[in-house]
Amino acid sequence: MNGNNDAPTPTRPKPVSTGSELDRQLALHGGRPVRHAPWPTYDKGAVFIHPDDEDAAVRAIRSHLYFRYDHRAENETECGRFEDELCRYFGTRHALAVSSGTAALALAVMGSGVPPGSLVACPGFTFVATPSAIVLAGCRPFLVEVDDDLRMDLDDLRRRWRPDIRAVVVVHMRGFAADVEALAAFAAEQGVPLIEDAVPALGAELHGRKLGTFGAAGAFSTQSDKALNCGEGGFLVTDDSTLFARAVALSGAYEGRLRRHFPHGEPPLTGLDLPLLSLRMDEIRAALLRAELTRLPQRLALFHRNYAHVAAALAGLPGIAVRRPVAPGAYLGEAFVFRVPGGDAGWFARALRAEGIDARNIGADDDLNVRAFWNWRFLYDTADPGQIRAMLPRTARLLTETVDVPLSSNLTPDDCDELVHAVRKVAAARDTAQVRP
Repeated sequence: MNGNNDAPTPTRPKPVSTGSELDRQLALHGGRPVRHAPWPTYDKGAVFIHPDDEDAAVRAIRSHLYFRYDHRAENETECGRFEDELCRYFGTRHALAVSSGTAALALAVMGSGVPPGSLVACPGFTFVATPSAIVLAGCRPFLVEVDDDLRMDLDDLRRRWRPDIRAVVVVHMRGFAADVEALAAFAAEQGVPLIEDAVPALGAELHGRKLGTFGAAGAFSTQSDKALNCGEGGFLVTDDSTLFARAVALSGAYEGRLRRHFPHGEPPLTGLDLPLLSLRMDEIRAALLRAELTRLPQRLALFHRNYAHVAAALAGLPGIAVRRPVAPGAYLGEAFVFRVPGGDAGWFARALRAEGIDARNIGADDDLNVRAFWNWRFLYDTADPGQIRAMLPRTARLLTETVDVPLSSNLTPDDCDELVHAVRKVAAARDTAQVRP
């Protein structure tokens, strides 16, 4: 009874949701999520590691020889052996192990002789380390639009070319090969070096040739979720002995140590012709990476297996545009990237997260994603994101439409199936779900 002694108004009982209805309903709106286990990523400990790799690092620790330049010959140190193995793997004349992928890229720019203060072209879609490395090298980033598949747009670079652009940095972003052959030809036309930021694409190939070997130098990272992972670190590869010598000297090969990298002759410069920046790799990381390198083909196969499974299952799904490779198989497979043309990619990413899948909308307003160029405030005279986006309107629009899902090499086929299920579920529900309160 109520306070007025009136009988309560009868109400219609709410229907009980069945199990199948809960499965179809978005988790964002109270439905049953596709998965409950955490999505495997490096920051949750989902790393590709073998006990032999751990043993290698422990042996290096127990040696008490942590600095790469000690009493041993270069080819007896962990760093020296790692560099020799990289040369064999990439088919290059030289390799240099350093402290990070950013360091490797900056050393490649400086080593190629780009004058300080020069403009260096790079794509508007990349990790913030790319423009940061250009700044570290004493140069100024010149951002270029990307195409619908988020690759550096050669047509835009050609239209906006300026004589004070003295190098081109191409990025194989999120493991997908850029059109590096065409860009290398264009850079040669202009008489400037092409440097590959292959940091996110270690081991990927284009037409049977490893990324990082098309330009004057290739820069790689061995940090976090990279195909070789020691927590930090990186390396560069090159066939240019002068570029290599400059990079070695800048990295910190002092008091004659530069000669150790040229066992068959004198280096083309002395160690103090350039400043010493202390960007070396240490022996412990190199030991871990050497061991991991023996299993790199296995890990690359897992990346490809997982990506091919997901991409094939979602090809042609209405409402999304899966990123296309520049050539068949020309990707690493570390991430599944797609656009939601004309839709709300931010909502799509939130819905996927609710289903148990790690996903980010790269251009989200509420996410200071370091891959969104308008968040690189150190490059601009304004802090207004709208004004910055207007500098590269096409790239800004594409990134606003883009969803990024990390694909660990540790994913199982069941994990991949759950990702496919979640994307299909969200895509099927989005037309009605987005208007719900």
